Amino acid sequence: MQIGVDVGATKIESVVLNNNGEESHRSRIDCPKDYLKTVNSIRDLVINLEKEFKTELPIGVCHPGVHSPQTGLVKNAPNCNWLEKKPFQNDLRKALGKEVFCENDANCFALSEAIDGSGKHYKIVYGIILGSGAGGGLVIDKKIVTGPNGVAGEWGHNQIPYFAAKKENFETSNLREAEIESFISGHALNKKFNKKYKKNLKANEIFELNRKHDLDAESFIDEFKLNLAMSLSTIINILDPDVFIFGGGVSNEIDFLNEIESMVKKFVIGKEYEGVFLKPKYGDASGVRGAARLGRKSIY
Repeated sequence: MQIGVDVGATKIESVVLNNNGEESHRSRIDCPKDYLKTVNSIRDLVINLEKEFKTELPIGVCHPGVHSPQTGLVKNAPNCNWLEKKPFQNDLRKALGKEVFCENDANCFALSEAIDGSGKHYKIVYGIILGSGAGGGLVIDKKIVTGPNGVAGEWGHNQIPYFAAKKENFETSNLREAEIESFISGHALNKKFNKKYKKNLKANEIFELNRKHDLDAESFIDEFKLNLAMSLSTIINILDPDVFIFGGGVSNEIDFLNEIESMVKKFVIGKEYEGVFLKPKYGDASGVRGAARLGRKSIY
């Protein structure tokens, strides 16, 4: 058995997986949004679970951002800024007195789906997280690929395709505003829709209007589809994944993956792509399940 812990902006979720991948425990508590309190909450959670199961258990933790291979400190975690520039993994190891495996939440999502989820039959699995931001995780042969800087898979921070910028008469001197995430994430959709139509709606509300055939929403979502297809094509032209698996709140609203899959081919070299676009088997639970997999000697 293994413990998986998912640290997010509002919650700390935990799961215990048995050797067959079945859940023996699942719980959720509020995240204290304080660094030391977060470390202590995870420590107490693990101690209580090991008492409940009467054995010492391996533990994996997923969280926004990554541990810098150069400094050992967390970076790129704006949604959990209390983790920024902190030795999170090292402090968890000290608090528990044993090995703790920490990994980016999108990577854990992709790992979970690659092992026994929607991507289990595929070699190259790319997890797409579309929520308040746009993240991703890359798994090849059921192993997470992080790269020497820990940022492999972060497609949402690439610059937007030129055609998308030109189509929307987009100009900025701020590089962050010119990232893919600033065009297709939940926050971006809310901001762009409000600017264009003077309606302050959340992303899920925009998608609901689209399903009701509101003309403004339909036009807006058509732009979203094009921007998403162009952005995904850049991943295909570099990595050529067997499968994309879409998670996150915005992805949950997408009921037109087949359409995106067809549109992508227009922007892929050779105009062909035989990969597949899928929803996750375990939904929002995949991150914490992937975290539990980090503690296994073998993930197969």
